Amino acid sequence: MKNLHRSLIIGCSALALAGCGADEIVSPGTGGNVTINNPTPAPTPTPAPTPTPTGVVAADGCPQIANPIGLSDVGTISGPTGEYRRCLLPANFTVSSTLPLIDGVLYEINGQTDVGTDQGFTATAGEPSVTLSIEPGVILFASGNDFLNVNRGNQISANGTATQPIIFTSRDNVTGANNADSSGQWGGVILSGRAPVTDCFLGTEAANTCQRRVEGATNQILYGGNDTEDSSGSMSFVQIRYSGFALAPNNELQSLTTGGTGTGTRLNNIMSYNSSDDGVEFFGGNVNASRFIVVGAEDDSFDTDVGVKMLFEELLVVQRGAASDAVIEQDSDGNEEATPRTNVRINNATFIVDNQASSRGIRIRGSSDFSLFNSLVWDLGGNANACISVQGVSPTRAAGANDEAGPTVFNSVALDCATDFRGGDGASTADVEANFNAGTGNTVNFTNTLVRLAGVTTGAPFINGANENGYAPIFDAEAVSSFFSTRSYIGAIPSEDMNWAEGWTCNSSVVVLGTANSGNCDSLPTT
Repeated sequence: MKNLHRSLIIGCSALALAGCGADEIVSPGTGGNVTINNPTPAPTPTPAPTPTPTGVVAADGCPQIANPIGLSDVGTISGPTGEYRRCLLPANFTVSSTLPLIDGVLYEINGQTDVGTDQGFTATAGEPSVTLSIEPGVILFASGNDFLNVNRGNQISANGTATQPIIFTSRDNVTGANNADSSGQWGGVILSGRAPVTDCFLGTEAANTCQRRVEGATNQILYGGNDTEDSSGSMSFVQIRYSGFALAPNNELQSLTTGGTGTGTRLNNIMSYNSSDDGVEFFGGNVNASRFIVVGAEDDSFDTDVGVKMLFEELLVVQRGAASDAVIEQDSDGNEEATPRTNVRINNATFIVDNQASSRGIRIRGSSDFSLFNSLVWDLGGNANACISVQGVSPTRAAGANDEAGPTVFNSVALDCATDFRGGDGASTADVEANFNAGTGNTVNFTNTLVRLAGVTTGAPFINGANENGYAPIFDAEAVSSFFSTRSYIGAIPSEDMNWAEGWTCNSSVVVLGTANSGNCDSLPTT
């Protein structure tokens, strides 16, 4: 009965609802239509655009080279200028090979990287000589105790151009971790040759069998021989940045080190930037070189030693005041009478001395021979207590035995210095001054008129002004050697129009060398 009663109620309710009018169930104002307001569909998201790469884009892979152990693709590295493919060099180049310029590729040096193997003191017929060629615009980087060594009997051909220099630099330079005082972040470049040297590790000077070991190298690298015309190849339009890694106290690698290279080696248009040791160093051999720029070296800017015979044209040195030693430090040998005796002759140099921690511009010692022609020495910082310091017998001893060329020589040299001269080790300041005055056309209390590039307001001025270009008398350097040219001015760079530093160098807070060059030293060029 309860179920029957519940069924009757449900049935009656359904009949009653069927008989109701429409006005009885609709909401007021709808006119009898039921409207369902669904939410507005969300718009389909617009896909985010693919980012346009900025700067350099890493190459897809590494090129093939002739060397049996080729280049290893070790991934990519990024920095402010873009992303690059890292192509690791083999530990040893055993056949002649070329590193090509490829967009988005950097070549990485790891540890001691050798070009060929040491072919010994004397050349032999058919020896397996290896040449490493590097195309213009190539960039190589390294870190720590990494360095490139060209062994005796082998060669490098690293010849950039005025618009596409070859750059050797540090890993931090690639990643953008450097600043104006960064240095000593990798080793450097070493050229080992077969020209005569002194201060022997093997053999003797008397028997003409003298050989030495490269300073700072972890493995024994020998240099020296008896071929004054030996060739270790050629380097031109090259920058070497942030080098000079110290393997141990007083055992550092340099930016560029030559050991016993001969006159067949061609070196010109080379820039050393912020080396923590010497800017460039020449150990023995017979070297003809031109158009070097050394900026910001923390030890000596230009170092010569152990019997090097050198002719040098057009040299610009700009020191970094917070960290630098001598502009030139020259020695000969530990016992000072060994032969060959160091004899360096330089024509058309501008030396900008700015060393807060040291005391000298040019420092000659070790009974070595030295000549400077048509050049300017300017004590920018006013800190050097002598722009020319000559120690021992070098300012007074006449030519004679043991390869002695005579007193140091200065002709058409202008000094703009707070203190001009200094002696030492038996040489008096008066000896040094008398030696300087014995030359022709020399001037003390010179007022330099060096200028910066047009529109540049920072860094040291380095381009000749009226006093440098109007200097008289000019010394005839061609009378000394046909390697030299006799110009109408003193100093390295006569004018902005004749600025041979333009294009292939890099700029820094120390000096701005060009307005159309490869950019700042703390950045990589992107073209």
